[in-house]
Amino acid sequence: MSSSAENLSRWQPVPLPDSVTLVGRWVTLEPLSYAKHTHELWTAVVGHDEVWAYLGDGPYQREEELATALETKQTGLAARFFAILPASSSVAEGYASLMRMDPSNGVIEVGNVMFSPALQRTPAATEAMFLMARYVFEELGYRRYEWKCNALNEPSRRAAERLGFTFEGVFRQHMVIKGQNRNTAWYSMLDSEWPVRKEAFEAWLTPENFDANGRQKQSLVSFRG
Repeated sequence: MSSSAENLSRWQPVPLPDSVTLVGRWVTLEPLSYAKHTHELWTAVVGHDEVWAYLGDGPYQREEELATALETKQTGLAARFFAILPASSSVAEGYASLMRMDPSNGVIEVGNVMFSPALQRTPAATEAMFLMARYVFEELGYRRYEWKCNALNEPSRRAAERLGFTFEGVFRQHMVIKGQNRNTAWYSMLDSEWPVRKEAFEAWLTPENFDANGRQKQSLVSFRG
């Protein structure tokens, strides 16, 4: 872990995320496009309003409303959105973003994560998070990668810990979302921790770690020792 006394006299600001495509074994991430991905995402989430429960937007009643929201995400400057396309379907089944970007200090957050039911609890979902973390640490050179969620969102909190983020505390009365108070749970991963996290991700994601029915043989956490 980095020390508060670490010499950063040669530190230089890092780049902002770019419109890149990230390709893995189980999934491809590509820049979100409302023109290309709206119908695919609508098909993936229609009738599943629960996926929006802890997000700042949605649910949407019409595909056109989702298109408008995705256009705003695509063109906004505050976050870089990626559509998530599992190799099994080759269509968008979710999205996630890099946001709260602070290149001067090397801090960035993964957020606005929307996984459709078809994407949840799949190797593709885990690999999507791996690809984004690898891009942040290895290609962009960030020092700190953050995960924040509603403190009541137990699935998101379990996911953060499973992925290797460290819990740092709860910010009380942090936000007002959809007319309700949100206490926010904060998690982080540091560049010094990434090599161990990367090794675990790569071991877990190998085809040999899954049986004929696609069930994992070893958990991701077990690969971190």
